[in-house]
Amino acid sequence: MSKKLEGKIAVVTGGSADIGLGAAKEFVVEGARVFITGRRQIELDRAVAEIGHNAIAIQGDASELPDIKRIYDTVNEKAGRIDVLFANAGFYEFQKFGEITEEHFDNTFGTNVGGPLFAVQGALPLLGKKSSVIFTGSIAANIGIPAMSVYSATKAAIRSFARSWILDLKGVLSPGRTVTPGPNKLKNDLIGTIPLGRLGTPLDLAKGAMFLASDESEYITSIELEVDGGEAQY
Repeated sequence: MSKKLEGKIAVVTGGSADIGLGAAKEFVVEGARVFITGRRQIELDRAVAEIGHNAIAIQGDASELPDIKRIYDTVNEKAGRIDVLFANAGFYEFQKFGEITEEHFDNTFGTNVGGPLFAVQGALPLLGKKSSVIFTGSIAANIGIPAMSVYSATKAAIRSFARSWILDLKGVLSPGRTVTPGPNKLKNDLIGTIPLGRLGTPLDLAKGAMFLASDESEYITSIELEVDGGEAQY
């Protein structure tokens, strides 16, 4: 049986942990050769060992233009093209309205909006006609979450990018609440907002990314795939 990504070259920014690592694992299982990026070499080395084979780590900040250029120069040298670009790198931090600082705003927009913008733009020379580009969006773009207004705005910007770049993009992957390190009480409170009754896992998100990356989504463009246990419909 042929694999869904047999022979394809994939790049996953922020691929050393959580959603990015889960996607990278699934891409490799389905036959892709995967380049993962991240800021910390120790985490990248650990991720490559966890993936097991067919993965190459490139240290770099996916929101910094010199690093983006160096990342793609390496990919070009080793593979010559990109079939799947998963612009996943990003972060969030809580900041109540009324207490938002300029530093918080600049860091969040620089990483979550500037990063994907320049990651996709920098990859254009390596992307072929049938390449897939995937963003990590968030249900935060569609619902209100206390103390996360700046983060939510960045994810709304990502959704706008997908609409504007419709001829270049395959889709946007919008995760709901996923399992990440944090207080158990907070996790238990969040479960009560999810119709399916559990937090999502990186594997849940990886399955959605796999669909967008594969030829099965060939006639789909600029969609938002909500992998959230039904929370956005609640």
